[in-house]
Amino acid sequence: MPAEHAIMTEPRVLRPHRHLLASGLIAALALTTPVFAVAYWLTIGSGRWPVIVAVHVLVAVIALLLVLRYRRTLVTVSPEGIRERGFLGPSAEIANVEIGSLCLVEICRDNTPDTQPNLFVLDRQGVARMRLRGQYWSRADMEAIAEVLDRPLAGPSDAVTLSEMRSTRPEWLYWFERVSLLGWL
Repeated sequence: MPAEHAIMTEPRVLRPHRHLLASGLIAALALTTPVFAVAYWLTIGSGRWPVIVAVHVLVAVIALLLVLRYRRTLVTVSPEGIRERGFLGPSAEIANVEIGSLCLVEICRDNTPDTQPNLFVLDRQGVARMRLRGQYWSRADMEAIAEVLDRPLAGPSDAVTLSEMRSTRPEWLYWFERVSLLGWL
């Protein structure tokens, strides 16, 4: 087998944006540090500080578990198909022969000019089997999936709002995106 053919069949591993982990850790520290500082200050004199230490350790363990879940999040794509190991959700896998199309849609939140790419992996019946959102995955990753699977990227040429997606393709959206809560989702 030629060397270049072996390289093309190697699975390609894609990971979510790196800055998300750092941003999440900074936000968690910004939220918990003042709370625990005040809790320690209020309980040291009364001798109840061990309870705060226990809660602090529990929060740290939960944070560590979330970091580990984030680090294991990935998409593996090869000419045979695509497999997603999500952050909190179950793993999803679809063989290339089952894929009907790859639909790249620029979605903007209602009342905002900013758009983010969303890649929908559809089966032959048009059911969205997998979705990669621009908040977590780069456009280059989405284009790499199309390249490795040797599939064209289809989709509307113009950006659509989340409200338009709710009315035209609600089944492609996550449950929390299907319901507009006072227009802010």
